[in-house]
Amino acid sequence: MHALQTLARTRWLAAGELAFEIGHEATDLVAVLQGTVGLGRINHDRQFQLERAVHGPQWLDISSVWLSNGHLQDAQALGPALLLELPLSGFERLFVRFPEMRDRMLRSMAQAIQSLTGATHDLMAKDAQKRLITFLLQRSTASGADVALRERKRELAAQLAITPETLSRLLRQLISAGLIEVKGYSIRLLDSGALQRLLGP
Repeated sequence: MHALQTLARTRWLAAGELAFEIGHEATDLVAVLQGTVGLGRINHDRQFQLERAVHGPQWLDISSVWLSNGHLQDAQALGPALLLELPLSGFERLFVRFPEMRDRMLRSMAQAIQSLTGATHDLMAKDAQKRLITFLLQRSTASGADVALRERKRELAAQLAITPETLSRLLRQLISAGLIEVKGYSIRLLDSGALQRLLGP
């Protein structure tokens, strides 16, 4: 920890401030410590098109720095956010001193790949309702009843690759079917079994 603290830099972002831009050289591993940063693209009108929201503590970009081909997405703070930046040049030297750090980094990268692979599969194989149900079941608590949303509606819609209007419609359908109950930023799953059956075999 002392070695990492000596190497690490932290940086506060204001809402709307960019953490990095697509195509820019990646020299650091970047994580979100606090707050939320969106990954997506800035269009020709300079409007940010959100594709995925990253909540701290979580890696924001763990791969680009190893490939030397620049960041693949723009990253914009969705509110005040604290970043952690680890320069690759110093980080590689720590691998020699602390082999367990290398092993943890490999596991983190494997988890990121597995998560993105699952998300890609869902986009290709599931319709919008099934993607929403999968999200709710995966995020439910150990009791299988409650889902505490950390995302705003537009962030969740972007994560599911649907519009906020479609998300609202799908939630209303599940409410009308007696499968969920929505209270603010909490969703209670009233019949997890029925939700699971809607996903099919």
